[in-house]
Amino acid sequence: MVDILFAGTGASVPSRERSLPCIAVRMNRDVILFDCGEGSQRQIMISPLSFMRIKAIFVSHLHGDHLLGIPGLLQTMSMSGRRDEILLVGPEGFKGSVDRLMESCGGDLDYDVDIIEASGGDTFVFKEFVVRAFDVKHSVTALGFVFEENARPGKFDKAKAQSLGLAPGPDFSRLQNGETVNGVRPEDVIGPVRTGRKIVYSGDTVRCQRISDMAKDADVLIHEATYSHKDISLAREHMHSTSHDAAQTAKEANVSVLIVTHMSNRYDDLTVIENECREIFQNSMVARDLMMFTVR
Repeated sequence: MVDILFAGTGASVPSRERSLPCIAVRMNRDVILFDCGEGSQRQIMISPLSFMRIKAIFVSHLHGDHLLGIPGLLQTMSMSGRRDEILLVGPEGFKGSVDRLMESCGGDLDYDVDIIEASGGDTFVFKEFVVRAFDVKHSVTALGFVFEENARPGKFDKAKAQSLGLAPGPDFSRLQNGETVNGVRPEDVIGPVRTGRKIVYSGDTVRCQRISDMAKDADVLIHEATYSHKDISLAREHMHSTSHDAAQTAKEANVSVLIVTHMSNRYDDLTVIENECREIFQNSMVARDLMMFTVR
């Protein structure tokens, strides 16, 4: 399973209901963040996830609502005994921004921080998944990200294995390790290799073809929907997306689920945004703070 925690789902400024952008993806014991707005560490603290398990933070662009949570989170990790290195990734200018933020806060960290400035096409490899950066279109240089799990083994048909005379335990383990057991080959009871789960995060952007291409057949597309479709003129002025933009991208990319986030505080009733998405792409939902979504 891959768990997605929507720690913060607001845009630009926090509200009573919505914290600033931060999305955590958990794969087994490892956690990565996409964006880290102010207050993200508190949101993670009250969630089922541990901030000490965070391996990397990927920042989509250099607007404050997407990165000002980094200094506090890094310092809290240090004061909590962290010693493992953490990776920070963002667009051009990111390293200087983080360095200045940390210098202004004071206090040394008891672990190493590897800061990388990325561009579209860069890939970051972890034990069980990769993260790929791609270019999107916003008022500043901005990135989207693809989280893709490594290919998974085929499903093991336990009932068929038992019908062929094999017993649960060592026989099953040997088959799953690629051995032939009592004439039964692994391919006799294990299905074909399965594609890893794929999650795509748009960051802040207008609708663009690159997102559709990168999100092709994804399990989940997380797309910003700062504005209702009725406020399309504002969306174009500020280089953000509407509900219809996100839904059209999801439909074009043939994703399984669309989850929209980064909604403006001008909307008290988010069912408006959700219903507008569903006019175009039925399997859509609006993210709420601390919502957990599991990709099985």
